[in-house]
Amino acid sequence: MGGVAVALAASAAPTHAQWFGPARELPRPFTRYSDAAVAMRDTFLARTASPVPVPGEAVVARARSEIGTRYRLGAATPGKAFDCSGFVRWVLSAFEVSLPRTSREQARLGVELPRDTAHLRPGDLLTFGSKTRISHVGIYVGDGRYIHASSARRGVTESSLLKDDKRGWWRGARRVVVPAEDSATMVPTSGR
Repeated sequence: MGGVAVALAASAAPTHAQWFGPARELPRPFTRYSDAAVAMRDTFLARTASPVPVPGEAVVARARSEIGTRYRLGAATPGKAFDCSGFVRWVLSAFEVSLPRTSREQARLGVELPRDTAHLRPGDLLTFGSKTRISHVGIYVGDGRYIHASSARRGVTESSLLKDDKRGWWRGARRVVVPAEDSATMVPTSGR
């Protein structure tokens, strides 16, 4: 009996693979829910965050770098294709501004601005749609102009806000970034 105990003690302990076989990928039935939870968290953080100080000219320069890129619904690939919200999200991600995926969600972010070009600054988001539904978003560049992923025919383009709004399509404006020159006058919010 003593010899058996000595033999067991002398041998190395079996590894996990020896006991249970090779490691395998376990099914992840809640991955879809985890991804949804992360998206909800990011949307909440973006809604509650104060506007971020960013030079408006830098936002405009990044947006203009993609003029001519084609439009494709659901796309967000620089140099290949964008849809409107994917384009806005990509531009602002360079400045560590996290935006949700759809134009409708983006239209709820930041500080609401009057629908008047005199109050707009480069980098502000412009929202478009019907009276009841936001369906498009673009980035204001100044002088009554904005950049957006327009359509399959036009792609990413710069347009005149006043010329294109004959049908009352422009619904509003949101400030999610504060022009760097205005950031010195920002009052910090408590609790952040």
